[in-house]
Amino acid sequence: MGMLQAGIIPVTPFEQNCTILFDPETKEGVVVDPGGDVDIILQTVRENGITLKAIWLTHGHIDHAGGADEVREALGIEVIGPHEDDRFLLEDIQAKGKMFNISGVRNVTPDRFLKEGDKVSFGEHEFEVFHCPGHAPGHVIYVNRKQGFAHLGDVLFNGSIGRTDLPGGNHQQLLESIRDKVFPLGDEVGFICGHGPGSRIGDERRTNPFLRGL
Repeated sequence: MGMLQAGIIPVTPFEQNCTILFDPETKEGVVVDPGGDVDIILQTVRENGITLKAIWLTHGHIDHAGGADEVREALGIEVIGPHEDDRFLLEDIQAKGKMFNISGVRNVTPDRFLKEGDKVSFGEHEFEVFHCPGHAPGHVIYVNRKQGFAHLGDVLFNGSIGRTDLPGGNHQQLLESIRDKVFPLGDEVGFICGHGPGSRIGDERRTNPFLRGL
């Protein structure tokens, strides 16, 4: 088994970080949040010789989940996550596509919803699942303890936090998710987020202006 590696493919007009997590030795991996531009995602996977084993969703917003059903259909793999509290968002993706003039997106029903304490894996790479509502009610994050890595979706960004003015958003709940679920992972844990560059939890705890006094 090789060290866990990640590749980012910016997708949709929202420049969302569709992430390929993979093992460089086995070339097996998963795709996290295929929000759209599925042809680009599949081409990138093929060109790098990666075999995707599953689709993992952090939450149900269009830019994160809009391409999941198409990837599932193309590759015959399961859609896993997010928490069931995001079902209403996953059922509204096509309507949001019309609103934002984004074509080709589909509503999606996951093969399996996730909850706090679940574990997901590919090969020997295991991730813990934490339910972190606030940006979206069913948002989950994926944590690989062994390699000190997390995918935080739109919970926490480099220098910012997820917006909470969308349906189901709750600012106080988001801050509590960061304080109670993200911070305890440890300052040295590095993370990929849903938009923009990643960071380390400790750097955000110390310098992120949205987290002062948390």
